[in-house]
Amino acid sequence: MYCTQEPYDRVFIEIGSLPIYWYGFLIMMGALIALVVATQEGKRLGLHKDFFVDLLIFAVPAAIVGARLYYVVFEWERYNSLMDIIDIREGGLAIHGALLFSVITAYFYAKVKEVSFWKIADIAAPSLLIGQILGRWGNFMNQEAYGGPISEQAYQNFHQYLPNWIMNQMCVDGTYMHPTFLYESMWNVLVLVLLLILRYKVNPRRGVIFLNYLIWYSVGRFFIEGMRTDSLYIDLFVVELRTAQLVSILLIAGSLIVMFYRKQKGYADELYDGTPVGGYKKGSPSKNKKANQQKNVKKKNQKGKKK
Repeated sequence: MYCTQEPYDRVFIEIGSLPIYWYGFLIMMGALIALVVATQEGKRLGLHKDFFVDLLIFAVPAAIVGARLYYVVFEWERYNSLMDIIDIREGGLAIHGALLFSVITAYFYAKVKEVSFWKIADIAAPSLLIGQILGRWGNFMNQEAYGGPISEQAYQNFHQYLPNWIMNQMCVDGTYMHPTFLYESMWNVLVLVLLLILRYKVNPRRGVIFLNYLIWYSVGRFFIEGMRTDSLYIDLFVVELRTAQLVSILLIAGSLIVMFYRKQKGYADELYDGTPVGGYKKGSPSKNKKANQQKNVKKKNQKGKKK
């Protein structure tokens, strides 16, 4: 449908002559909220209050570099100079690149701190989603990550349920477009709820929360990516594929394999809260009491055999 609305100003605030864009501001806010959430949960599970602050110092720059490199590799022809490549004020970041570099950073950080990587990953998974949820609204302000044109019936449905400030920004180059950024943001909220249920109600084996994050985020991303008009593409043999869809399939398959392998080989021998699979923490009174009871039963059985 035809529309005439002007897009919102992408600049959040200007400090002197330096513009601060909504995109960067929302990513920063997402990172700060994610840090607070991860820090509180980390303290509950015995990590120092500065653990995730120190991790963030390394992970955020790594994530930005990874997100930009991933995007530039698939859009190389758009950039004419080094300054064009490093200028991220107007977008051009890919979540899969950010995820890859931040996970690698967290892995080595965990090694240095002698903390289980899976413990860190499980704690951080909901925080990652919080950052992604807010980050998609940066796409909203930049008028990017949109789908194709909507039908007149779809317009009526959107107009009934969405506020005008969202509808106005759906007008891109004179046409109302599917707000795929909104679809992904809402999907991420549902995945966040699932992860919190796993955390507080299920207490699964370590690694399950993080791997479920990868699986369910990728499921949503696969279908939503098919609606977008600004996807990155990769030529695979004679077929041109959307990069995000291919990566999503690999993440889903890889996560399921890792989850099954860790369980079968006994590597996932602790629950999310640190309790060993079986029910008792090492050296706990409950475990000692149970062990003593088993010894007493064994002694009685031996005496019975002697008689």
